[in-house]
Amino acid sequence: MKANKISICTVLWLVSAATFFMQACTKDYKEINTDKTAVATVGDAELPFLFSGAIESIPWGNQVAENLFAAQYAQYFACNATYFPTDRYTIVSDYVLYNFDPMYARVAPQLQVILERKDPGSAEAALANIWWVYAFQRVTDYWGPIPYFSIGEGGRAVPYDAQDKIYDDFLKRLAGATDILKDKRSETPFGKYDLIYNGNVDKWIKFANTLRLRIALRISNVDPARAKTEAEAAYAGGVLTTSPGDDTYAPKNTLDQNPLSRMSDWNEFRMSATMASVLKGYNDPRISVYFIPAKNTGTYEGLRNGLSESQLGDPRNKPDANSHVGPRWSSPAYGGIASYLSTPAKVMCAAEAWFLRAEGALLGWNMGGTAKELYENGIKNSMLQWDITDETVVQDYINSTAVPVAPGDYLNSPAVTNIPVKFGTDVSVQQEQIATQKWLALFPDAMEAWADYRRGHYNKLYPVVNSDNPDLTDPATQWIRRIPFLITEKQSNAEEVAKAEKLLNGPDKITTALWWDIH
Repeated sequence: MKANKISICTVLWLVSAATFFMQACTKDYKEINTDKTAVATVGDAELPFLFSGAIESIPWGNQVAENLFAAQYAQYFACNATYFPTDRYTIVSDYVLYNFDPMYARVAPQLQVILERKDPGSAEAALANIWWVYAFQRVTDYWGPIPYFSIGEGGRAVPYDAQDKIYDDFLKRLAGATDILKDKRSETPFGKYDLIYNGNVDKWIKFANTLRLRIALRISNVDPARAKTEAEAAYAGGVLTTSPGDDTYAPKNTLDQNPLSRMSDWNEFRMSATMASVLKGYNDPRISVYFIPAKNTGTYEGLRNGLSESQLGDPRNKPDANSHVGPRWSSPAYGGIASYLSTPAKVMCAAEAWFLRAEGALLGWNMGGTAKELYENGIKNSMLQWDITDETVVQDYINSTAVPVAPGDYLNSPAVTNIPVKFGTDVSVQQEQIATQKWLALFPDAMEAWADYRRGHYNKLYPVVNSDNPDLTDPATQWIRRIPFLITEKQSNAEEVAKAEKLLNGPDKITTALWWDIH
């Protein structure tokens, strides 16, 4: 696996140039791209193509952007391939840059052209701002300080910005966008070129408000007053509520394949022991959606994160001894479905909004119900999302006092926690229950699951068995809190990266907390 190394200096120079040279996004795509002397003029007619391009450029579920990092650190999956060290906290910069470069080289320039060409009060500008926030939250939540306010300005040295300033901009963009859109409900911005909602303004308002609610909970420990204000405004403006109607997925592009599906048969990851402990203990009906029984045993089996190369060599940790990702992401050879490659990637779903509101209610915010009511609605909508519609099954699950169990893994691990599904009476238990069910509902959106875990550790994960990272010497008491700055950045943008460390308020290590992580 070889990455195309490109620094942010180069990327942002390209961003600047992209304002004037947008050969790839016009109606005359073929003609312009075969005529090497042609220069595209970007007019209003081309802007919908740019919005489509910005949507399609998000690396959802990408192996080197997400599966080798967030998906393992959120403990959805554990790595069973000896040649990948990321599960033991060795950060391979050439891999993780795939969550960095696409945002600057493809997402940002296309959105910036829209924001420059359209009136700031237009519905199109509002959609561009919403998508901007969605994209760059995925970047800052990996690294913390990132180049942000100088995107598109060009230059060879590109400054980084503090995460609190970036989050402030996120919230302002979302509030401004929804204020605009509430008066544009009769419009269909970008029409069919809006690959998310086909120009449905009402749905974009719900999406933006749910994203705003997500951000509010992210900052709830570091800035509780701001978090409350933003969360209550987001809820009042309308959030995602109904599955499957409000569930949002990435567009199906006939030229592309779901990245999780594409990599599933490579046999490099399997069900984590954490997932096994929780799903098996709860007799969770989603287990047959999320995973396939192990070939060797016909039972659901998982392995601990961070196993050494020698431990991975044990027969108990081989691919056929553990559970493959579920049928909709797996080929028929592994018990999956014929159309597995075209399974859409999740963007955001209604269940998450219910759990965000449940936590907000637990904090005393006005979320339109009690924590218990909102929690139970979150479970119901998560079940509906995965076509689990038997009301008796769902209600029995909600009322269940079953708890996670020992997963039966190679290390004979104990149960990861002891909380039931049935909503408790103690606030700390309730907080863990909400976080645990949100973690289950977010699957397989590991980017969000890992970020949500880091801000409070409210749901429980197993300690990583081994750390090969010299900056994290005791995995029983330490955990990975961020991704270090890219090597390409340190080589080509060294002075600004050094300044970014000061914005980070700590060394450029995986153990340094992000701004919103004060746990």
